[in-house]
Amino acid sequence: MASVITVNLPQQSYEITIAPGSLNRLGEYMGDLKLGHKVLLVSNPTIFQHYGQRAIASLQAAGFEVVHHIIPPGEQYKTLNSIQKIYDAALANRLERSSTMLALGGGVIGDMTGFASATWLRGINFVQVPTSLLGMVDAAIGGKTGVNHPQGKNLIGAFHQPSLVLIDPDVLQTLPVRELRGGMAEVIKYGVIWDAELFAQMEKSKNLSQLRYIKAELMDFILTCSCQAKADVVSKDEKEAGLRAILNYGHTIGHAVESLTGYTQLIHGEAVAIGMVAAGQIAVQLGIWQSEDTQRQDALIQKAGLPTKLPADLDIDAIVDALQTDKKVKDGKVRFILPTQIGVVEITDKVPANTIRQVLADMKPSA
Repeated sequence: MASVITVNLPQQSYEITIAPGSLNRLGEYMGDLKLGHKVLLVSNPTIFQHYGQRAIASLQAAGFEVVHHIIPPGEQYKTLNSIQKIYDAALANRLERSSTMLALGGGVIGDMTGFASATWLRGINFVQVPTSLLGMVDAAIGGKTGVNHPQGKNLIGAFHQPSLVLIDPDVLQTLPVRELRGGMAEVIKYGVIWDAELFAQMEKSKNLSQLRYIKAELMDFILTCSCQAKADVVSKDEKEAGLRAILNYGHTIGHAVESLTGYTQLIHGEAVAIGMVAAGQIAVQLGIWQSEDTQRQDALIQKAGLPTKLPADLDIDAIVDALQTDKKVKDGKVRFILPTQIGVVEITDKVPANTIRQVLADMKPSA
């Protein structure tokens, strides 16, 4: 049974289709969109080994001419150097304005392919086929594309909406456990910022740390609610003028932790989990959130097998300094997204530095 969610935008609305087995019908879904016949499929070696030939076969059966380009896995390859290689493949294969770049992979592949498609020939068609939970619920939706700068995450990028997001939950069967948990961080985020019912349904599950513990109905509910939440927010604020900033809940401190550990010690969702714990504690310190609610959030984070403490070797001063390079800094003030109740958050730049330091100090692992 397919779920279809529409992202309504002034320039280009598109559909998110969630359907088991839909990877085998990729060509059919894309054929309906009247895209050009050339497709450059971008993936990483592991994903391509699992699903590349199935995707290509489906596209070829629908009459598309397909070439592919492989990028090594990992956040450390999310660089302009990797983008250059996608451009080289686009040039070698004579991609035209009507051609399409297709991302088959997780958030890293989606972000890079999206940025390459936004900037090649000043913008060509782009299709997202996310294969990780993080990609499905977050990275593939909303048109944010980009790469990292050595000094900070996603500092180079563009808004470029996909023509289609196709989600096949069956591909999660091959997702490593750590990556599943990382995606769960973003799902918990939606529960805290937007959807109290999603939060409550997840609380009912005894274990969220492995796919085998998550019933198919719950996974379907998770995917549908998360995609709907992201679609709702993006439809109201495509370019992050205001509301869309709430999607960065947990990401302010999370991004600082990621960049200070060189994108190698923690995966994105683990850093976001730590950032959500910190944001929750800051909200409690400021008296805008109940301590029972932060305990509920942290319990859910632990149930998903995610960390709630900072890496032991991280310096608190370095984290506070790194916050200043965050994209959400405005007039030199760090903007935090802080919860006021489950399902509701606010954006503020009124968090005292000593509150941030105190919360971070409390999150250091005990020796």
